[in-house]
Amino acid sequence: MKISVIDAGNFKLDGGAMFGVVPKTIWQKMIPADELNLCSWKMRCLLVENEGKLILTDTGMGDKQPEKWQGYYFKHGDGDLIQSIRKAGYHEDEVTDVILSHLHFDHCGGAVSWNTARDGYRLTFKNARYWTHSAHWDWAIHPNPREKATFLTENLLPIEESGHLNFIDQQPDFFGNKFSFLFADGHTEKMIMPVVTFKEQKIIFIADTVPSHAHIHVPYCMSYDIRPLQTMQEKESLLQIISDEKWLIFYDHDPVHEVSGIIKTEKGFKPEFSGSLKDFVSL
Repeated sequence: MKISVIDAGNFKLDGGAMFGVVPKTIWQKMIPADELNLCSWKMRCLLVENEGKLILTDTGMGDKQPEKWQGYYFKHGDGDLIQSIRKAGYHEDEVTDVILSHLHFDHCGGAVSWNTARDGYRLTFKNARYWTHSAHWDWAIHPNPREKATFLTENLLPIEESGHLNFIDQQPDFFGNKFSFLFADGHTEKMIMPVVTFKEQKIIFIADTVPSHAHIHVPYCMSYDIRPLQTMQEKESLLQIISDEKWLIFYDHDPVHEVSGIIKTEKGFKPEFSGSLKDFVSL
């Protein structure tokens, strides 16, 4: 097995929205905001080569949206999905499977691209199966008013029309014994959190249940969560497992830290260490 961290770039979101009811005087010490109250967030993906499969989890936001739309989110940084995959020693056509933790634009937008003539869409990973949860797919293509702006038709329908759409809940054993999957409903319906066993170390792609190290404290939940109280319950249960079993959390949005361990103290959960994946796992 080989594992690579893929950098799909940075974007900006309102700091208050990212921390919900937590006052700015607290969260800005961990994640500083600019003059517009926007914080920079990473779009970090995970690439795993195992048993003849090359498996990518999440794809960032892509670049096919109009310039005006892109301007709302200030995509920036040196990260690029395809270039990062190539830097890891692969070609995008070698990707066999794309797991989409959920279908919000910043997690699935890079899965679909413009075709060469820019008059239609194509799959970015033309040889890959695309995986989501069947209930989440239904949730996304019949969106509620709260999430409608983040479930974009151009990110979804080309996957279905290509015939490459698959559902993890219908084929849970497809990826073998090095992969398992947990699901959460607080951020959005049936978000997928892959758990990879790499050299006996479990690494959880925790997606937006804990988007950064600054969100470890259980009440620190995003305003984007559709069920924040459930997010808190899911987070507390997960962090207990992660702490007890010494898993690593892989952060999709932390602007600096790729992973951390977790310990439980009298004041709650906190990072035991944070840094790059290679600092704690021999890649």
